[in-house]
Amino acid sequence: MSKFVIKFEREKCIGCGSCAAVCPVNWEIKDDGKAMPITVEIEGLGCNQTVVEICPAQCIHVQPAP
Repeated sequence: MSKFVIKFEREKCIGCGSCAAVCPVNWEIKDDGKAMPITVEIEGLGCNQTVVEICPAQCIHVQPAP
């Protein structure tokens, strides 16, 4: 399985929670109302690909690991 890295621009996060709703295994909402990935290095895309597609702020990116 391929490895990927999540690039998250937290300052652009609007706190909608859609990432945590569709991918609770890797996304959580912190006390300030903004999202945070649980881990940034992932095996395979899994639900993280959906997170990239549905984020209204377009602040989540997944790239192949170097």
